[in-house]
Amino acid sequence: MKLWLLRHGEAEPRARSDAERALTEHGRKEVRHAAKHLRERPLTQILVSPYRRAQQSAELVREKLGLSLPLTTLDWLTPDDDPRQVLRRLDEFMAEELLIVSHNPLLGALAGLLVHGHLQQPFTLHTASLICLGGEFPLAGAMTVDALYHPH
Repeated sequence: MKLWLLRHGEAEPRARSDAERALTEHGRKEVRHAAKHLRERPLTQILVSPYRRAQQSAELVREKLGLSLPLTTLDWLTPDDDPRQVLRRLDEFMAEELLIVSHNPLLGALAGLLVHGHLQQPFTLHTASLICLGGEFPLAGAMTVDALYHPH
């Protein structure tokens, strides 16, 4: 299994709520650049946070790759959700290659949990950072980092 984690691109600093913050033009460029690393990957599912900037990022990836996959929006992929609960729920979405588009601190903590088996070593993910984790199953401490891309 390959689990790809993409942090949304740069977002505007203010909106009526955090959930409504949209991507900046720079953020759109960052996401398009990150999407290049997903070319030729047999993605079978895209899970995405309901927040606007994550939705926009997922749409840009889908557009850049010419994919017709639906986006599965999940309310438990927001910035402050518990990575342990996310890990428990991933069993519902077993796929050969899965992309999650979400936020920090959730994604950095989730990657750390999957690789190290605990929450004390989260990965540093910048806007539009993309990390690929490989393993037989998404289990705490059972995955390895296959690739890590940061935007320029």
